[in-house]
Amino acid sequence: MTRFHIRSWEAVRDADIRGIYSPTRANAEDAAMLARSLRVGDARAFGSIEAMVADESIDCIWLCGPNFARVENMERIVAAIKQGATLKAIACEKPLARNAAEAARMVQLVEEAGVLHGYLENQLFAPSLERGKQIVWARGAAFAGRPYLARAAEEHAGPHMPWFWQGDLQGGGVLNDMMCHSLEVGRYLLTKPGAPRDSIRPVKVSAQIASLKWSRPDYVKQLQGVMSEKVDYARHPAEDFARASVTYVDEKGTPMIVEATTSWSFVGAGLRLTMELLGPEYSMSVSTLDGGTKVFFSRRLREQQTGEDLIEKQNAEQGLMPIVGNEAAEYGYENENRAFTRWFLDGVQPELNFHAGRDVTELLMACYMSAEEERVIEWKPANLLSYVPLPARR
Repeated sequence: MTRFHIRSWEAVRDADIRGIYSPTRANAEDAAMLARSLRVGDARAFGSIEAMVADESIDCIWLCGPNFARVENMERIVAAIKQGATLKAIACEKPLARNAAEAARMVQLVEEAGVLHGYLENQLFAPSLERGKQIVWARGAAFAGRPYLARAAEEHAGPHMPWFWQGDLQGGGVLNDMMCHSLEVGRYLLTKPGAPRDSIRPVKVSAQIASLKWSRPDYVKQLQGVMSEKVDYARHPAEDFARASVTYVDEKGTPMIVEATTSWSFVGAGLRLTMELLGPEYSMSVSTLDGGTKVFFSRRLREQQTGEDLIEKQNAEQGLMPIVGNEAAEYGYENENRAFTRWFLDGVQPELNFHAGRDVTELLMACYMSAEEERVIEWKPANLLSYVPLPARR
């Protein structure tokens, strides 16, 4: 994810990447070297968050660390600000937190800091999604009425690092990891361009989760071998499939539905993102695997090195393979980072901020609650702040 941000910075004119911090020094050095090699800033590796925040050449922090470190990293940033560091803004990657209580803490901390803040949801800035929404609302909804159904799905074969698979560290499974994208995409598509986020509001949530692939004995062993013995899906599984349905209403009480599906059990060329929007007399659809370029490698090419040089999360090197020409652009990172950079430079508080991130986290918790209790959840459940998803409870 951090590398996508760095690569996207080739399309950002108004800022440079000046520093990287990671608890693993080698990771920080590698990321800083990538930034320098792309000429997107004279980046250097810092030994601590505090030192990076205190550096006068750094105005904003992009918080991209793992979920289990979100609150701690934010506390360290805010403590440095209280000690005299002069940051202008903080932007946090998805999800904002592992549960509703942590999300509330993140909002509290950023308000204590008194800086501008943003919630980095790259898929809302995907060029195909932005353009599709613009055209559908201008040429369809303007004449036939607002859309009523949005669908979004994100699917791949599973994440890269062991902590993603550990429910207590990540906050859950695929629902917490990826449905934060899909639910927010659905809400975005159903919201009239220029209207505030709260112009539509959730009223009901229904969801289902399952561990379909990675809890099978052969795949339990495979996962432990690739990731870590701590990733034990025989004893501590997290969901590798999730579906959710959220019913919204607008100011007039008109009902609309978001359907979201996410999976770590998808077998295909690589990462697949699909979005749809349906209205009374129109529809739109997007699929990131429907690009214009494809390559084919025959079965006789057996010595190819495995990797992700064709597409993110690819799990094959043979056969017919799609290519996404510029993944940083197609997935929305370029537009996202241009937008947040300009908002922060202009002193504008983005609407897509920590409050929005908290709203998404609360919806995710309601989805987990619905799946666990096998019932429809009326919005907003009273015990949301105390709730921890079943896969995150050890």
